[in-house]
Amino acid sequence: MTGMGQTPEGDDGVAGNDGAIADRVEGSWVDTKAPDDLKPYLRLSRADRPIGTWLLLLPCWWGALLGALSAPETRSLTTLWIMIACAAGAFLMRGAGCTWNDISDRDIDGKVERTRNRPLVAGQVTVREAVIWMGIQMVASFLLLLTFNTAAVALGVLSLLPVAVYPFAKRFTWWPQVFLGLAFNWGALLAWTAQTGSLGWPAVILYVAGIAWTLFYDTIYAHQDREDDALIGVKSTARLFGDNTENWLRGFLVASVVLMSLAIIYAMAPLADPLGLSLTLAGAWAFGAHLNWQLGRLNINDGDVCLRLFRSNRDAGLIVVLIFAAALLV
Repeated sequence: MTGMGQTPEGDDGVAGNDGAIADRVEGSWVDTKAPDDLKPYLRLSRADRPIGTWLLLLPCWWGALLGALSAPETRSLTTLWIMIACAAGAFLMRGAGCTWNDISDRDIDGKVERTRNRPLVAGQVTVREAVIWMGIQMVASFLLLLTFNTAAVALGVLSLLPVAVYPFAKRFTWWPQVFLGLAFNWGALLAWTAQTGSLGWPAVILYVAGIAWTLFYDTIYAHQDREDDALIGVKSTARLFGDNTENWLRGFLVASVVLMSLAIIYAMAPLADPLGLSLTLAGAWAFGAHLNWQLGRLNINDGDVCLRLFRSNRDAGLIVVLIFAAALLV
């Protein structure tokens, strides 16, 4: 399937004797600690591949922290709770989304080397069991969402729309990564609203910056599946861009940094705090420097390099989080 056509995960199609995917994080708690009966469900949720949870969570933290920076009167333990709840919610909703993705793609996954041993395709979990598992994760996530304000709850419910559409995007557009970006960066809108009480333009601009970032990292990821995708007719930006990928990625890099910078300026300029503004802007530019570092090491014909660079986007996003958090202390 197309790159993150499975949501961000970085998994491989070769299963070990225990049913685990070979490209999982070695020593994962799923492999070493989880009960055997639960392992197929946790693998269905990609719990043994945490990068997807990080990529869903980081825009949430960006939104919460930028909201706190822009509205000093809202800074409190509530900010900490928003970040904790978003972390738990990201784990649950990433799992629910991956489960939905595998239900939707069960007739395709078996045709792709990287995905042919997933739990549904391999018969470790039935469709009915997968639906029940998805529902459990969604209900738990909704209970966390209810601790936020009404506007944030409404946004959380609305987020189900792009999540539901995403698995089918690769069937009708060369740009499924856009749909992934719409789903995976929704947390920037939700967490800003949970923090400030209402949706604001800085959050919207930050959201679009996140979409550009998703186009960057998921195009890199999708290059692992170019040949299989071509054989079965699945579309992706990796196939669309081909040998011109680096130029497109550079454009996404610039777009994400410029848009994030605009969101920061829009949020913080009214505070007349040049030090805080400068430090926060440094987060956007350090983020861009990391993406540029990835470009310098990219080899679209080496799947291992693509996977390694894709996973490094956790660090790129955390740079923003750490600098935004430091700015709160200024």
